[in-house]
Amino acid sequence: MAGQQNYGLRIKPLPMSARRTANSPEKLIRPLVRKLHGYVPGEQPKVRGLIKLNTNENPAPPSTKVLRAIRSATDERLRLYPDPTAQRLREALAKFHGCNARSIIIGNGSDELLALATRAFVEPRQTGSSSRRQISKQTIQYFTPSYSLYPTLAAIHGARRNEVKLPGNFGLPNNEDLRKSNWDFNAALSYITTPNAPSGCGYSTRALAKLCAEQKGVTILDEAYSDFANENALRLAERYPHAIVSRTFSKAYSLCFQRVGYFVGHPTLISALDRIRDSYNVNGLGQAAALATLSDINRYQNRFEQIVQLRKETTKALEALGFEVIPSQTNFIFAKPVGINAAEWFQILRRRKILTRWFDSPSVRNWLRITIGTENEMAKFLSITGSIPRTNRNV
Repeated sequence: MAGQQNYGLRIKPLPMSARRTANSPEKLIRPLVRKLHGYVPGEQPKVRGLIKLNTNENPAPPSTKVLRAIRSATDERLRLYPDPTAQRLREALAKFHGCNARSIIIGNGSDELLALATRAFVEPRQTGSSSRRQISKQTIQYFTPSYSLYPTLAAIHGARRNEVKLPGNFGLPNNEDLRKSNWDFNAALSYITTPNAPSGCGYSTRALAKLCAEQKGVTILDEAYSDFANENALRLAERYPHAIVSRTFSKAYSLCFQRVGYFVGHPTLISALDRIRDSYNVNGLGQAAALATLSDINRYQNRFEQIVQLRKETTKALEALGFEVIPSQTNFIFAKPVGINAAEWFQILRRRKILTRWFDSPSVRNWLRITIGTENEMAKFLSITGSIPRTNRNV
Protein backbone atom coordinates (compact mmCIF):
# COMPACT_ATOMS: atom_id res chain seq x y z
CA MET A 1 0.00 0.00 0.00
CA ALA A 2 1.14 3.55 -0.73
CA GLY A 3 2.90 5.21 2.17
CA GLN A 4 3.20 1.96 4.09
CA GLN A 5 6.69 1.16 5.32
CA ASN A 6 8.16 -2.29 5.52
CA TYR A 7 9.32 -2.98 9.05
CA GLY A 8 10.20 -6.63 8.39
CA LEU A 9 13.64 -7.72 9.57
CA ARG A 10 15.90 -10.04 7.65
CA ILE A 11 17.63 -12.24 10.22
CA LYS A 12 20.88 -13.86 9.20
CA PRO A 13 21.38 -17.46 10.31
CA LEU A 14 23.85 -17.98 13.13
CA PRO A 15 27.27 -19.24 12.13
CA MET A 16 27.95 -22.88 12.99
CA SER A 17 30.26 -21.96 15.88
CA ALA A 18 27.55 -19.85 17.49
CA ARG A 19 24.96 -22.56 16.96
CA ARG A 20 27.09 -25.04 18.86
CA THR A 21 27.43 -22.71 21.86
CA ALA A 22 23.82 -21.45 21.89
CA ASN A 23 21.69 -22.73 24.78
CA SER A 24 19.03 -25.29 24.03
CA PRO A 25 15.60 -23.86 24.94
CA GLU A 26 15.00 -26.94 27.07
CA LYS A 27 18.08 -26.16 29.16
CA LEU A 28 16.77 -22.67 29.89
CA ILE A 29 13.84 -24.10 31.82
CA ARG A 30 14.19 -24.85 35.53
CA PRO A 31 14.62 -28.60 36.13
CA LEU A 32 11.65 -28.50 38.49
CA VAL A 33 9.42 -27.13 35.72
CA ARG A 34 10.75 -29.56 33.12
CA LYS A 35 9.56 -32.44 35.30
CA LEU A 36 6.26 -30.82 36.22
CA HIS A 37 2.92 -32.40 35.35
CA GLY A 38 0.58 -29.43 35.10
CA TYR A 39 -2.93 -29.32 36.51
CA VAL A 40 -5.51 -30.76 34.09
CA PRO A 41 -8.87 -28.96 34.37
CA GLY A 42 -12.18 -30.52 33.45
CA GLU A 43 -12.91 -30.77 29.74
CA GLN A 44 -14.37 -27.68 28.12
CA PRO A 45 -16.13 -29.08 25.02
CA LYS A 46 -15.45 -27.65 21.59
CA VAL A 47 -18.70 -28.95 20.09
CA ARG A 48 -22.25 -27.90 20.80
CA GLY A 49 -25.13 -30.00 22.00
CA LEU A 50 -23.37 -31.67 24.91
CA ILE A 51 -24.86 -31.88 28.39
CA LYS A 52 -22.06 -30.62 30.60
CA LEU A 53 -22.04 -32.36 33.99
CA ASN A 54 -18.27 -32.47 34.51
CA THR A 55 -17.02 -29.23 36.10
CA ASN A 56 -19.62 -28.42 38.78
CA GLU A 57 -20.95 -25.23 37.24
CA ASN A 58 -24.33 -23.86 38.27
CA PRO A 59 -26.83 -24.87 35.55
CA ALA A 60 -28.56 -21.48 35.78
CA PRO A 61 -27.07 -18.24 34.41
CA PRO A 62 -26.29 -15.25 36.64
CA SER A 63 -29.33 -13.31 37.81
CA THR A 64 -30.79 -10.57 35.64
CA LYS A 65 -29.44 -7.99 38.07
CA VAL A 66 -25.91 -9.34 37.66
CA LEU A 67 -26.14 -9.40 33.87
CA ARG A 68 -27.33 -5.78 33.90
CA ALA A 69 -24.39 -4.80 36.10
CA ILE A 70 -21.93 -6.41 33.69
CA ARG A 71 -23.51 -4.73 30.67
CA SER A 72 -23.55 -1.32 32.35
CA ALA A 73 -19.84 -1.68 33.16
CA THR A 74 -18.94 -2.19 29.49
CA ASP A 75 -18.50 1.51 28.81
CA GLU A 76 -15.53 3.90 28.66
CA ARG A 77 -14.24 2.38 31.90
CA LEU A 78 -12.86 -0.51 29.86
CA ARG A 79 -9.86 1.68 28.99
CA LEU A 80 -9.07 2.18 32.68
CA TYR A 81 -7.42 -0.12 35.19
CA PRO A 82 -9.79 -1.68 37.74
CA ASP A 83 -9.63 -1.02 41.47
CA PRO A 84 -6.37 -2.78 42.44
CA THR A 85 -7.63 -3.81 45.88
CA ALA A 86 -11.30 -4.43 44.96
CA GLN A 87 -12.18 -2.24 47.94
CA ARG A 88 -15.94 -2.01 47.34
CA LEU A 89 -16.20 -5.77 46.92
CA ARG A 90 -14.14 -6.42 50.05
CA GLU A 91 -16.36 -4.07 52.05
CA ALA A 92 -19.52 -5.72 50.70
CA LEU A 93 -18.18 -9.18 51.58
CA ALA A 94 -17.16 -7.96 55.03
CA LYS A 95 -20.72 -6.74 55.64
CA PHE A 96 -22.15 -10.00 54.27
CA HIS A 97 -19.95 -12.17 56.50
CA GLY A 98 -19.87 -9.88 59.53
CA CYS A 99 -16.11 -9.33 59.57
CA ASN A 100 -13.57 -6.60 58.83
CA ALA A 101 -12.59 -5.78 55.24
CA ARG A 102 -8.93 -6.12 56.30
CA SER A 103 -9.66 -9.82 56.79
CA ILE A 104 -10.51 -10.32 53.10
CA ILE A 105 -8.44 -10.55 49.93
CA ILE A 106 -9.91 -10.96 46.45
CA GLY A 107 -8.29 -13.17 43.84
CA ASN A 108 -8.55 -14.07 40.18
CA GLY A 109 -10.53 -17.09 41.29
CA SER A 110 -9.66 -18.78 44.56
CA ASP A 111 -6.99 -20.76 42.67
CA GLU A 112 -4.81 -17.66 42.48
CA LEU A 113 -5.00 -17.25 46.25
CA LEU A 114 -4.24 -20.92 46.87
CA ALA A 115 -1.09 -20.43 44.80
CA LEU A 116 -0.16 -17.24 46.64
CA ALA A 117 -0.42 -19.11 49.94
CA THR A 118 2.37 -21.47 48.90
CA ARG A 119 4.66 -18.50 48.22
CA ALA A 120 3.72 -16.63 51.38
CA PHE A 121 3.81 -19.40 53.98
CA VAL A 122 6.05 -22.25 52.78
CA GLU A 123 9.83 -22.42 52.45
CA PRO A 124 11.05 -24.13 49.25
CA ARG A 125 12.54 -27.55 49.79
CA GLN A 126 16.21 -27.45 50.69
CA THR A 127 18.64 -30.30 50.29
CA GLY A 128 20.31 -31.27 53.52
CA SER A 129 17.36 -30.24 55.70
CA SER A 130 17.16 -32.94 58.31
CA SER A 131 15.45 -31.61 61.43
CA ARG A 132 11.74 -32.28 61.76
CA ARG A 133 11.09 -28.56 62.23
CA GLN A 134 12.92 -27.65 59.00
CA ILE A 135 11.03 -30.31 57.08
CA SER A 136 7.67 -29.08 58.39
CA LYS A 137 8.45 -25.51 57.30
CA GLN A 138 8.94 -26.82 53.76
CA THR A 139 5.80 -28.98 53.75
CA ILE A 140 2.45 -28.57 52.00
CA GLN A 141 -0.03 -31.25 53.00
CA TYR A 142 -3.49 -32.30 51.94
CA PHE A 143 -5.79 -35.28 51.97
CA THR A 144 -6.23 -37.60 49.02
CA PRO A 145 -8.43 -37.63 47.18
CA SER A 146 -9.06 -33.90 47.12
CA TYR A 147 -8.52 -30.97 44.79
CA SER A 148 -5.93 -32.10 42.25
CA LEU A 149 -4.47 -28.60 41.99
CA TYR A 150 -2.78 -28.94 45.40
CA PRO A 151 0.07 -31.25 44.33
CA THR A 152 0.72 -29.05 41.31
CA LEU A 153 1.03 -25.95 43.50
CA ALA A 154 3.42 -27.78 45.81
CA ALA A 155 5.53 -28.95 42.87
CA ILE A 156 5.69 -25.48 41.31
CA HIS A 157 6.91 -24.03 44.60
CA GLY A 158 9.42 -26.82 45.15
CA ALA A 159 7.89 -27.70 48.50
CA ARG A 160 7.74 -31.05 50.22
CA ARG A 161 4.41 -32.79 49.69
CA ASN A 162 2.67 -34.74 52.40
CA GLU A 163 -0.33 -36.66 51.07
CA VAL A 164 -2.59 -38.29 53.64
CA LYS A 165 -5.08 -40.86 52.40
CA LEU A 166 -8.71 -40.51 53.45
CA PRO A 167 -10.64 -43.58 54.65
CA GLY A 168 -12.89 -45.50 52.27
CA ASN A 169 -15.92 -43.34 53.08
CA PHE A 170 -13.90 -40.15 52.40
CA GLY A 171 -14.73 -38.82 55.86
CA LEU A 172 -12.45 -36.54 57.89
CA PRO A 173 -10.22 -38.57 60.24
CA ASN A 174 -10.23 -37.49 63.88
CA ASN A 175 -7.08 -36.12 65.47
CA GLU A 176 -6.24 -39.39 67.18
CA ASP A 177 -6.32 -41.24 63.85
CA LEU A 178 -4.30 -38.48 62.22
CA ARG A 179 -1.60 -38.86 64.87
CA LYS A 180 -1.33 -42.51 63.90
CA SER A 181 -0.93 -41.56 60.23
CA ASN A 182 1.66 -39.47 58.41
CA TRP A 183 -0.27 -36.23 59.05
CA ASP A 184 2.04 -33.40 60.19
CA PHE A 185 0.47 -31.06 62.76
CA ASN A 186 3.42 -28.69 62.24
CA ALA A 187 3.24 -28.49 58.44
CA ALA A 188 3.69 -24.97 57.09
CA LEU A 189 0.53 -25.18 54.99
CA SER A 190 -2.41 -27.60 55.02
CA TYR A 191 -5.21 -27.61 52.43
CA ILE A 192 -8.52 -29.13 53.53
CA THR A 193 -11.31 -29.28 50.94
CA THR A 194 -14.57 -29.02 52.83
CA PRO A 195 -16.92 -30.40 51.70
CA ASN A 196 -14.53 -32.82 50.12
CA ALA A 197 -14.07 -32.97 46.38
CA PRO A 198 -14.40 -35.18 44.45
CA SER A 199 -16.50 -37.21 46.91
CA GLY A 200 -18.90 -34.47 48.08
CA CYS A 201 -18.57 -35.72 51.66
CA GLY A 202 -19.34 -32.99 54.20
CA TYR A 203 -17.17 -32.26 57.24
CA SER A 204 -18.64 -30.84 60.43
CA THR A 205 -17.43 -27.50 61.75
CA ARG A 206 -16.86 -29.16 65.11
CA ALA A 207 -14.48 -31.73 63.61
CA LEU A 208 -12.65 -29.06 61.61
CA ALA A 209 -12.33 -26.91 64.75
CA LYS A 210 -10.65 -29.77 66.60
CA LEU A 211 -8.16 -30.17 63.77
CA CYS A 212 -7.48 -26.42 63.58
CA ALA A 213 -6.96 -26.32 67.36
CA GLU A 214 -3.99 -28.70 67.09
CA GLN A 215 -2.62 -27.56 63.74
CA LYS A 216 0.32 -25.16 64.07
CA GLY A 217 0.83 -24.00 60.48
CA VAL A 218 -1.51 -22.14 58.15
CA THR A 219 -4.65 -24.18 57.53
CA ILE A 220 -6.78 -23.34 54.50
CA LEU A 221 -10.37 -24.58 54.63
CA ASP A 222 -11.27 -24.66 50.94
CA GLU A 223 -15.04 -24.11 50.89
CA ALA A 224 -15.78 -23.91 47.17
CA TYR A 225 -19.05 -25.81 47.72
CA SER A 226 -20.15 -24.50 51.11
CA ASP A 227 -23.35 -22.93 49.73
CA PHE A 228 -24.73 -26.44 49.17
CA ALA A 229 -23.60 -27.83 52.55
CA ASN A 230 -25.37 -28.21 55.88
CA GLU A 231 -22.85 -25.95 57.61
CA ASN A 232 -19.69 -23.97 56.96
CA ALA A 233 -16.47 -23.19 58.82
CA LEU A 234 -16.27 -19.44 58.25
CA ARG A 235 -16.17 -18.62 61.98
CA LEU A 236 -13.05 -20.74 62.37
CA ALA A 237 -11.16 -18.02 60.48
CA GLU A 238 -12.06 -15.67 63.35
CA ARG A 239 -11.37 -18.19 66.12
CA TYR A 240 -7.96 -19.40 64.93
CA PRO A 241 -5.38 -16.87 63.65
CA HIS A 242 -3.73 -19.51 61.45
CA ALA A 243 -6.98 -20.60 59.75
CA ILE A 244 -8.10 -19.20 56.40
CA VAL A 245 -11.42 -19.91 54.68
CA SER A 246 -11.41 -19.94 50.87
CA ARG A 247 -14.55 -19.09 48.90
CA THR A 248 -15.43 -18.61 45.23
CA PHE A 249 -18.15 -16.99 43.12
CA SER A 250 -17.76 -19.72 40.48
CA LYS A 251 -19.53 -22.87 41.64
CA ALA A 252 -22.64 -21.50 43.32
CA TYR A 253 -22.96 -18.03 41.82
CA SER A 254 -22.58 -18.77 38.10
CA LEU A 255 -19.49 -16.59 37.61
CA CYS A 256 -16.94 -19.15 36.41
CA PHE A 257 -16.35 -16.98 33.34
CA GLN A 258 -15.39 -13.98 35.47
CA ARG A 259 -12.94 -15.69 37.88
CA VAL A 260 -13.55 -14.14 41.31
CA GLY A 261 -12.62 -15.79 44.61
CA TYR A 262 -11.60 -14.65 48.06
CA PHE A 263 -9.95 -15.58 51.35
CA VAL A 264 -11.18 -14.71 54.83
CA GLY A 265 -8.52 -14.81 57.53
CA HIS A 266 -6.46 -12.97 60.10
CA PRO A 267 -5.45 -9.49 58.80
CA THR A 268 -1.77 -10.31 59.28
CA LEU A 269 -1.99 -13.34 56.97
CA ILE A 270 -4.17 -11.45 54.49
CA SER A 271 -1.66 -8.59 54.41
CA ALA A 272 1.15 -11.03 53.62
CA LEU A 273 -0.81 -12.41 50.68
CA ASP A 274 -1.64 -8.90 49.49
CA ARG A 275 2.05 -7.97 49.36
CA ILE A 276 2.83 -10.69 46.82
CA ARG A 277 -0.28 -10.70 44.64
CA ASP A 278 -0.23 -9.30 41.11
CA SER A 279 -1.44 -5.73 40.72
CA TYR A 280 -4.90 -5.36 39.18
CA ASN A 281 -5.38 -9.09 39.60
CA VAL A 282 -9.21 -9.03 39.45
CA ASN A 283 -10.80 -7.55 36.34
CA GLY A 284 -13.38 -4.78 36.66
CA LEU A 285 -16.24 -6.74 35.12
CA GLY A 286 -15.66 -9.52 37.63
CA GLN A 287 -15.75 -7.05 40.51
CA ALA A 288 -18.98 -5.52 39.19
CA ALA A 289 -20.56 -8.96 38.77
CA ALA A 290 -19.60 -10.11 42.27
CA LEU A 291 -20.94 -6.90 43.83
CA ALA A 292 -24.26 -7.30 42.03
CA THR A 293 -24.41 -10.96 43.12
CA LEU A 294 -24.17 -9.98 46.79
CA SER A 295 -27.03 -7.51 46.32
CA ASP A 296 -29.23 -10.26 44.85
CA ILE A 297 -28.31 -13.05 47.25
CA ASN A 298 -31.85 -14.23 48.03
CA ARG A 299 -32.43 -15.22 44.41
CA TYR A 300 -29.33 -17.40 44.49
CA GLN A 301 -30.23 -19.04 47.78
CA ASN A 302 -33.50 -20.20 46.22
CA ARG A 303 -31.47 -21.80 43.44
CA PHE A 304 -29.25 -23.58 45.94
CA GLU A 305 -32.29 -25.19 47.49
CA GLN A 306 -33.45 -26.40 44.07
CA ILE A 307 -30.03 -27.91 43.31
CA VAL A 308 -29.94 -29.66 46.69
CA GLN A 309 -33.41 -31.11 46.10
CA LEU A 310 -32.46 -32.37 42.64
CA ARG A 311 -29.26 -33.82 44.11
CA LYS A 312 -31.34 -35.82 46.59
CA GLU A 313 -33.68 -37.08 43.86
CA THR A 314 -30.78 -38.10 41.60
CA THR A 315 -29.07 -39.89 44.48
CA LYS A 316 -32.24 -41.82 45.27
CA ALA A 317 -32.67 -42.83 41.62
CA LEU A 318 -29.08 -44.10 41.33
CA GLU A 319 -29.39 -46.02 44.59
CA ALA A 320 -32.54 -47.65 43.22
CA LEU A 321 -30.35 -48.95 40.37
CA GLY A 322 -28.05 -50.49 42.96
CA PHE A 323 -25.31 -47.87 42.65
CA GLU A 324 -23.40 -46.70 45.72
CA VAL A 325 -23.59 -42.94 46.21
CA ILE A 326 -21.60 -40.95 48.78
CA PRO A 327 -23.93 -38.64 50.78
CA SER A 328 -23.18 -35.28 49.17
CA GLN A 329 -23.13 -31.74 50.52
CA THR A 330 -22.14 -30.19 47.20
CA ASN A 331 -23.66 -29.53 43.78
CA PHE A 332 -22.43 -32.90 42.51
CA ILE A 333 -22.64 -36.55 43.44
CA PHE A 334 -20.00 -39.27 43.54
CA ALA A 335 -21.36 -42.62 42.44
CA LYS A 336 -19.96 -46.15 42.15
CA PRO A 337 -21.80 -48.27 39.57
CA VAL A 338 -22.61 -51.97 39.70
CA GLY A 339 -22.41 -54.33 36.77
CA ILE A 340 -20.18 -51.94 34.82
CA ASN A 341 -16.99 -50.15 35.71
CA ALA A 342 -16.89 -46.38 36.06
CA ALA A 343 -14.65 -45.83 33.02
CA GLU A 344 -17.14 -47.68 30.79
CA TRP A 345 -20.05 -45.73 32.29
CA PHE A 346 -18.17 -42.48 31.59
CA GLN A 347 -17.50 -43.44 27.95
CA ILE A 348 -21.08 -44.57 27.28
CA LEU A 349 -22.43 -41.29 28.63
CA ARG A 350 -19.93 -39.35 26.57
CA ARG A 351 -20.96 -41.14 23.38
CA ARG A 352 -24.51 -40.10 24.24
CA LYS A 353 -23.30 -36.49 24.59
CA ILE A 354 -23.25 -36.29 28.36
CA LEU A 355 -19.97 -35.19 29.94
CA THR A 356 -19.16 -36.34 33.47
CA ARG A 357 -15.81 -36.62 35.32
CA TRP A 358 -13.83 -39.80 35.78
CA PHE A 359 -10.50 -39.76 37.62
CA ASP A 360 -7.88 -42.33 36.68
CA SER A 361 -6.49 -42.57 40.20
CA PRO A 362 -6.36 -45.78 42.28
CA SER A 363 -8.54 -44.54 45.14
CA VAL A 364 -11.34 -43.18 42.95
CA ARG A 365 -11.20 -44.90 39.55
CA ASN A 366 -14.28 -46.97 40.45
CA TRP A 367 -16.32 -43.80 40.92
CA LEU A 368 -17.86 -41.17 38.66
CA ARG A 369 -18.52 -37.55 39.58
CA ILE A 370 -21.72 -36.04 38.20
CA THR A 371 -22.59 -32.35 38.43
CA ILE A 372 -26.22 -31.56 39.18
CA GLY A 373 -27.60 -29.90 36.06
CA THR A 374 -31.13 -28.89 35.12
CA GLU A 375 -34.11 -31.18 35.70
CA ASN A 376 -34.18 -32.14 32.01
CA GLU A 377 -30.43 -32.82 31.95
CA MET A 378 -30.60 -35.06 35.01
CA ALA A 379 -33.63 -36.88 33.63
CA LYS A 380 -31.70 -37.68 30.43
CA PHE A 381 -28.65 -38.72 32.45
CA LEU A 382 -30.74 -41.13 34.52
CA SER A 383 -32.57 -42.46 31.46
CA ILE A 384 -29.33 -43.33 29.67
CA THR A 385 -27.75 -44.75 32.83
CA GLY A 386 -30.79 -46.93 33.48
CA SER A 387 -30.71 -48.30 29.92
CA ILE A 388 -27.07 -49.45 30.06
CA PRO A 389 -26.80 -53.27 30.04
CA ARG A 390 -25.09 -54.41 33.22
CA THR A 391 -24.00 -57.70 34.72
CA ASN A 392 -24.86 -58.72 38.29
CA ARG A 393 -21.34 -58.13 39.46
CA ASN A 394 -19.56 -54.99 40.58
CA VAL A 395 -16.62 -54.61 38.23
